[in-house]
Amino acid sequence: MEKEHNNDSTAENKEEAKKEKENEKLDNEKIEDFGQVTLDENNKKYKIHLLSVIGEIEGHDNLPNQSKTTKYEHVLPQLAAIEDSDKVDGVLVLLNTVGGDVEAGLAIAEMIASISKPTVSLVLGGSHSIGIPIATSTDYSFIVPTGTMVIHPVRMNGTVIGAPQTYDYFKQMQDRIIGFIEAHCKSTKERLEKLMLNTGMLTKDLGTILVGEQAVDEGIIDEVGGISHALGKLYELIENKNTPC
Repeated sequence: MEKEHNNDSTAENKEEAKKEKENEKLDNEKIEDFGQVTLDENNKKYKIHLLSVIGEIEGHDNLPNQSKTTKYEHVLPQLAAIEDSDKVDGVLVLLNTVGGDVEAGLAIAEMIASISKPTVSLVLGGSHSIGIPIATSTDYSFIVPTGTMVIHPVRMNGTVIGAPQTYDYFKQMQDRIIGFIEAHCKSTKERLEKLMLNTGMLTKDLGTILVGEQAVDEGIIDEVGGISHALGKLYELIENKNTPC
């Protein structure tokens, strides 16, 4: 009987090891394909979904294969799944993006902002252009000391018709972006427009470059910090949400 019991235990251990290896493989594939993974090794046993927004945010047209991109058709369903899941406690968004498609970027930002679970963002190398609404869409935001943010007017590729209606469309799109940023940070519309139309910083363009503490001073980002600060704040937000009033 003892031998039989030992055999059963060995079989169970092998099965568990096999499942663990399969889960690890799936996690690795998820990181490689989507830059997303669940962080669940912390001592608080919280399950944190890590979402990375990198390279260029791709719109309705595919970018060249050599470009690193964030695809909205990958991110949006994942965010919907996070909201629907009772296994995810919070979301950490890592940003190192040059910006990209306005519609896709705003769609991602709106999705993150509407998630009921605690969310925290961390700007690493940079979060430029349409990356700024994504950085501000979370409940709390961080930027590393050397992280940068470039805020500039809306640009358009391809053929542009020189008509008043084109200007009105640009203005409307710009107002949507500024309106979203203003609603999710401490800066004002007037100040954001002034930064966006600054002529004294960029050589061949309008706009402003903000580095680390400057983004906090302007009220766009909440705090300067790194990954430990971001995770610590996320744990705090989860605890506050789970604590009955």
